[in-house]
Amino acid sequence: MGDPFGVYVHVPFCRRRCDYCAFATYVDRDHLMASYVDALRRDVTRAVEAGELAQATAVFFGGGTPSRLPPEDLASVLALVPLAPAAEVTVECNPEDVTAERLVEYRSAGVTRISLGAQARAPHVLASLGRHHQWDEVTAAAGIVASAGLASWNLDLIFGAAAETDADWDDALAGVLGLDDPPPHVSAYALTVEPGTALAADPTRHPDDDVQARRYGRADETLTAAGYLWEEISNWARPGHTCAYNNIAWTGGDYLGFGSAAHSHRDGRRWWNVHTPDRYIAAIASGATVVAGTETLRDDQRRFERLALALRTPAGVPGSVLAEAPELDGLVEWRDGRAVLTVAGRMLASEITMRLKTQVEEGLEPAGILPR
Repeated sequence: MGDPFGVYVHVPFCRRRCDYCAFATYVDRDHLMASYVDALRRDVTRAVEAGELAQATAVFFGGGTPSRLPPEDLASVLALVPLAPAAEVTVECNPEDVTAERLVEYRSAGVTRISLGAQARAPHVLASLGRHHQWDEVTAAAGIVASAGLASWNLDLIFGAAAETDADWDDALAGVLGLDDPPPHVSAYALTVEPGTALAADPTRHPDDDVQARRYGRADETLTAAGYLWEEISNWARPGHTCAYNNIAWTGGDYLGFGSAAHSHRDGRRWWNVHTPDRYIAAIASGATVVAGTETLRDDQRRFERLALALRTPAGVPGSVLAEAPELDGLVEWRDGRAVLTVAGRMLASEITMRLKTQVEEGLEPAGILPR
């Protein structure tokens, strides 16, 4: 297998918008699905013919809700993507979309991994997030996914909803680990208030920082005890089940995005596509560019971004760029010359990253961003 290279395909269609969601997704554009899939196929074909699309080691269908597409439509897009041997192909699914028949079609098309959006267990917590499935649907979907013969899968949770208690969060973690076949990868994200969302408009539902820190600590303790390894601040996986696409992003790797609002990165240049599916379809149909904006990072910007991403993982950063200091006691450990966040440090990763930025700008050169 060559250098890691990712392909991201954005599917912007949803049945309903979750109260916390600020992604480029739409609940009123299902009539565009067929035209959008056709535009994706034409865009991927153009990239292949232009020599822009290397063999992908990881493909990720995200959204939105990729499982809203008919599985044969998703398969028709994937079939056009050149894949490296043993490439990982992930599809995000809502529990209510998972059927054995759908997963048979996915697997036949080359899908190797499912990302299942559970988010919570308690009905009142799900309701407070604007989610409309129930835990019995998660249980059923998880059983189907686990028995589908895929190489791996993950389940996503969100903590910190105002309606959630510590007991609710413990119960959610216990529910995941108590599944007949627990997921080999678990993501646990702190609820974030994004501008323009229903959550942002209701301050009474905003999460409390101290509560979120406590819940994060509980997640790490519970998942570590169950044999999961910390992969990135919000992700834990059993050995051999880390997410290949996410690891490309976390190491500053290259990836090409297709679809409305999809982002791409190659050799320090970033660009992003037009925001709406309507504009994406129209641009492809007319032969116009779908790129809405671009930026090229300076060498120092790219170096810092790679350091900031590495800091979020167990790889950490060279000790030369995050020197020991009393104020970092308990937040950072120095292992073999590298600075690695502790559990407490992960909860303050943004603040530590700003300190890292200051030290990098003062001219401290990294001896190597990732360990050799």
